[in-house]
Amino acid sequence: MSSTELPGIPAAAAAAAAPKVAAVRVGEGEELRSVTLPGLTLNIRSRPPARTGLPPALCVHGLGGSSLNWSALMELLADEVDAEAVDLPGFGDSPPPDDGNYSITGHARAVIRHLDAAGRGPVHLMGNSLGGAVCTRVAAVRPDLVRTLTLVSPALPELRVQRTAVPTGLLALPGVTRLFSRATKGWTAERRTRGVIALCYGDPSRVSEEALRHAVEEMERRSQLPYFWDAMTRSARGIVDAYTLGGQHGLWRQAERVLAPTLLVYGGRDRLVSHRMAGRAAAAFRDSRLLTLPEAGHVAMMEYPETVARAVRELLDDTGRS
Repeated sequence: MSSTELPGIPAAAAAAAAPKVAAVRVGEGEELRSVTLPGLTLNIRSRPPARTGLPPALCVHGLGGSSLNWSALMELLADEVDAEAVDLPGFGDSPPPDDGNYSITGHARAVIRHLDAAGRGPVHLMGNSLGGAVCTRVAAVRPDLVRTLTLVSPALPELRVQRTAVPTGLLALPGVTRLFSRATKGWTAERRTRGVIALCYGDPSRVSEEALRHAVEEMERRSQLPYFWDAMTRSARGIVDAYTLGGQHGLWRQAERVLAPTLLVYGGRDRLVSHRMAGRAAAAFRDSRLLTLPEAGHVAMMEYPETVARAVRELLDDTGRS
């Protein structure tokens, strides 16, 4: 079996490798906990559901993001799902993986290992950008773990990449990250944060001063981590590698294998994933529905959480009735 098949943990091995949970913190209605698996530690963000018995959900962020990217949507869906958001290895509060694997397959394997160990599947799986590619692979190779799939600007291969997305792709080239980090060494955390917001939001003015302040604090913390640039570089390289992978392991081929009902969300002002890909994605995923937001950028679940939440509710309601 190819490594890209992402086999789950056998029952005996899973029992021997039960996750260790520690460092539980509670604040602003959210809980943070650290889950340790062999060779892997993941930070998991959750919000207590409005009532017991709600179906589980798992959210996966994009390149350079964290579980915080899903906080607004998780709050709006607290009466629909028992939601968690994961910090992928090397991002948020999750340390690098022991094997240094930041590929799409490596990230997907981390998600699968968490779901297998926690026994929460099948879940309503949601992913943005890099996380969208990761979730596509998870849904294709482990359909037993996915009840529905929601993809916000998923990083699926494009023949004509937007010019505004080229600098992000260049991070995958050897030496580019080192040059960029040196060239921007004098930049403040606020300048870096405003640059990211300008790239990811259709309308940066929608970001409140409080949200900006928190984002700057997070940028300051993250940029001081010794593995910050390494995680960014290797994950960007993982996206580029996935774009060039053909055959049965290509992302578009795997999208065609997804059985779960799928919600696709695209922004008309997305500078990283072209909204032109919406039609192709809708045709590739066999049971899909499409939400296009003309004014949204790359992170619609952060810019227009109420609209995205309504679409997710409709997906869940229709799936429940069927």
